[in-house]
Amino acid sequence: MISRWNDEDARRAVERYAQQGVNEDVALRTYSARLLGGDPTLVLHGGGNTSVKSREIDVHGDEIDVLCVKGSGWDLGTIEPPGHPSVRLQPLLRLRALSELSDEAMVNAQRANLLDSNAPNPSVETLLHAFLPAKFIDHTHATAVLALADQPDSERIFADLYGARMANVPYVMPGFALAKLAAEVRDANPEAEGLVLIKHGIFTWGATAREAYERMIARVDDAERFLGASGKTHVQILAPKLDAAAVLPHLRGALMRAGARAHWILDRRDSVVADHPDLAELAQRGVATPDHILRTKRAPLPIAAPNGDLALWTRDVVEPALAKFAAEYQAYFRRNDARVGGGKKMLDPRPRVLAVPGLGLVAVGPRASEAAITGDIAQAWEATLLAAESVGRYEPVGEADSFDLEYWSLEQAKLGKAAKKRLEGQVVVITGAAGAIGSATAKAFAAEGAEIALLDREDGAGIARCDVTDPLQVRDAFDQIVRRFGGVDIVVSNAGSAIGGAMASLDDKKLRDSFELNFFAHQNVAREAVRVLRAQAAGGCLLFNVSKQAINPGPDFGAYGTAKAALLALVRQYALEHGRDGIRVNAVNPDRIRSGLLTDAMIAERAKARGVDEKTYLAGNLLGEEVQAGDVAQAFVFSALLSKTTGNVLTVDGGNVAAMLR
Repeated sequence: MISRWNDEDARRAVERYAQQGVNEDVALRTYSARLLGGDPTLVLHGGGNTSVKSREIDVHGDEIDVLCVKGSGWDLGTIEPPGHPSVRLQPLLRLRALSELSDEAMVNAQRANLLDSNAPNPSVETLLHAFLPAKFIDHTHATAVLALADQPDSERIFADLYGARMANVPYVMPGFALAKLAAEVRDANPEAEGLVLIKHGIFTWGATAREAYERMIARVDDAERFLGASGKTHVQILAPKLDAAAVLPHLRGALMRAGARAHWILDRRDSVVADHPDLAELAQRGVATPDHILRTKRAPLPIAAPNGDLALWTRDVVEPALAKFAAEYQAYFRRNDARVGGGKKMLDPRPRVLAVPGLGLVAVGPRASEAAITGDIAQAWEATLLAAESVGRYEPVGEADSFDLEYWSLEQAKLGKAAKKRLEGQVVVITGAAGAIGSATAKAFAAEGAEIALLDREDGAGIARCDVTDPLQVRDAFDQIVRRFGGVDIVVSNAGSAIGGAMASLDDKKLRDSFELNFFAHQNVAREAVRVLRAQAAGGCLLFNVSKQAINPGPDFGAYGTAKAALLALVRQYALEHGRDGIRVNAVNPDRIRSGLLTDAMIAERAKARGVDEKTYLAGNLLGEEVQAGDVAQAFVFSALLSKTTGNVLTVDGGNVAAMLR
């Protein structure tokens, strides 16, 4: 553990924030907080908190003492000055004289004393920061410290390791009681540089931001050196690595079916523990720090590795394991809800981390960002467990304390109450993504909360290169998407190219090229999509950009029109054959969309072929309006949301009697 403090960087931070009206205390608080938050072995995803005691001018023009403490929703890695809202310090200090204080009253007192009523809620550990007298205070969940804090004899270990430099605080759930206890321990150890919260984390403090930060680095370094000097190592179990692209859709489908087809994103991580011979027992020990339980639940779910048919493995191993986990979670909830007097509302009983030998740890989340956070925390859990086992026994908080944190309203508030979007958790694959329709479609699905995978043979920001006329490239692209998200839900097969020419004089190569891209490429995409969707066995949706040309061909445009007519037949065939799999297959028939396919030159050519000017050609429909790429995008989204519709063709052409299907 190395200090990353840099005096010049700190000076620049003070100067930069001064231009925003931020005082030096808060500027340095921000600077050192970001140093802590930038190290995942210290802080992960909103964990930890920091504070500084300073002075500010209130509404009366009086200079008062304030506590600038991390606010809810801020991450130390990216925190800015507003992330340390100012709270009047003296009213907080008076609370210490109370014998008890409810969570609701504590939160109310903290909010009531904010200098800015629009600021975020101060940290749930605000009173702990307030009751400690130091100016700068840092709190982390450092992996190395947790590996020692989660030992059955952790207090002895820390006494030997730190001596009088650090004082130990027995485990107490965060809030008023912990704040009072920590202050009492500090008062009994006035020479201490910080506190170790058993089975929770570590606090350090100092007269300056640098002193508090470097004390944190030094004490975590002590713990790392202690672990490194133990002489024990963990032997990694070498197991055959499974093909994640083949296995993940089966896991994802089982999770979706276990919860009435709610969609989930998976995030796979390499793991040592997943291959450990004592995995089942180790997994039940619990989280490294109770702060993690909201993301991971108390324990991961071990699942035996597949050995043969994946469909049978899903039916005979995965689904029973998920059902058992849910039943055990429900029993855990009932036991502990009764213990606390009842009235709690049970959270989703499905696991958030799966451990599969040969595959690794698989994190589960409603969005890719959430799954990634859970994956990071799962890896931190594994690192803590292995380090703890290397020097003794990993023994974190028990069931009751875990439940109290998991169902603590103040902790659940950290996850927010954002409304679920209509396609949240669904993975959408879009081909021809670099074009006007493709990019508009990507934006439209993203606005609905979907995770987007973009494919195109052209390079572009966020786009994976894939020539959809090459079956091997298409298969590889889908495998990459599955490894990234765990599966696929909606595919927009959009890639195409408008190739003109009269049929009788058309070069055979032109015709074959048109069929390669405008028909066979869609077959390549559909085949791979169905492979993944059938593995998930949870439905799905295939959408095709067919074009009005399939119904109402234009003159001298046969290479394109005949291929699109064949594509329409392909759509109907997939709808016919895969309705039994719950896969909906629909088409969108756009016409005259200004894009890379319908270029200015092509527009001029088609207008000439129809004997009209370009403006009249583009608005040549019953509504008399030009149809744009965004209109087609909305048609794709609408089609994806039609849960009981398959084999449908939705026209987006402003009205064309000759192209009407019925």
